[in-house]
Amino acid sequence: MEGREMGVLLRHLRQEANMTQRELAETLHVSAQAVSKWETGAGCPDVSLLAALAERFGVSVERLLAGDLGLNELDGGNMRRLKFYVCPDCGNILTATGGGELHCCGRKLEPLAARPVDEEHAVTVQEVEEDWYITFSHPMEKGHFIRFAAYVATERVLLVRLYPEQGGEFRIPQLRGGGKLYLCCSRDGLFEVKI
Repeated sequence: MEGREMGVLLRHLRQEANMTQRELAETLHVSAQAVSKWETGAGCPDVSLLAALAERFGVSVERLLAGDLGLNELDGGNMRRLKFYVCPDCGNILTATGGGELHCCGRKLEPLAARPVDEEHAVTVQEVEEDWYITFSHPMEKGHFIRFAAYVATERVLLVRLYPEQGGEFRIPQLRGGGKLYLCCSRDGLFEVKI
């Protein structure tokens, strides 16, 4: 951790929030001189204040300690670059079209790596009216089931949450230009198939 880099970041975040050093100091119950020392690199905040600083500015403690927000490259938000994340504790499903850090239940989440569907995760796709009717024979038991299915096209994503003891079928609208169907198995990870 470089104190000067952290100080520059803290000053930037404080100014972005339209706060004076005194206002920030009051919210943290420290002196304005302490905030000034942090911003000039003459000192660093006490470890006990890092969580409050991170929460106040909407950044992670890791980014504060690094002294850098680690900005992502612009990719135009292309849905075909969509990444899926699943919290191992609560089962939340999160998505992002760019890089970044996603956290849930205190854990940093890693994007799921998709691989082509195999025999155990195969799907049957039928056209019904203007929808895709998708069926699969994968078990839907409490310890081993398909968590979600997502149909991803260029400009949108349709996500269907699935639950144990539910049937192995669902229906989603067709999207122009085709896309990919992703299935997330609770045990084996993420699979993809082009529709």
